Amino acid sequence: MARLVGINHVALEVGSIDEALAWYGQFFELELRGRGGGMAFIDMGDQFIALARGRTQPPDAERHFGLVVDDKEAVRDRLRELGIPVSSGRGLDFRDPWGNLIQVVDYRDVQFTKTDDVLRALGLDGLEKSESALSELRAKGFSV
Repeated sequence: MARLVGINHVALEVGSIDEALAWYGQFFELELRGRGGGMAFIDMGDQFIALARGRTQPPDAERHFGLVVDDKEAVRDRLRELGIPVSSGRGLDFRDPWGNLIQVVDYRDVQFTKTDDVLRALGLDGLEKSESALSELRAKGFSV
């Protein structure tokens, strides 16, 4: 059997590619990889996310995806500044205009890590993992 090793990309259904790029660009730095076939591809470090034109289903309560950022609180502050409702507490959840539920997590607090070369290329080589993230990595046998 094959072992899962990561996610290549996630595709989000949105009503309009241009509107989605403008909306998400209010609080995330976006680097457009390309466009074509009713989709836009946005680089996220060494990964990407796809925006697909045409919402085909209503939003639901639990389906979501998580984005990792270098500064979760900066995203929270900007969302609040824009009047976009966010979850309360330590977590940061919000919905886009098309009903997609997004969870934002700080890189320091997640159990995956980028290589030193990727972090350096992204200008993030100063980010330090939290002790809880380091413990999770060690428990999986990853040396950190």
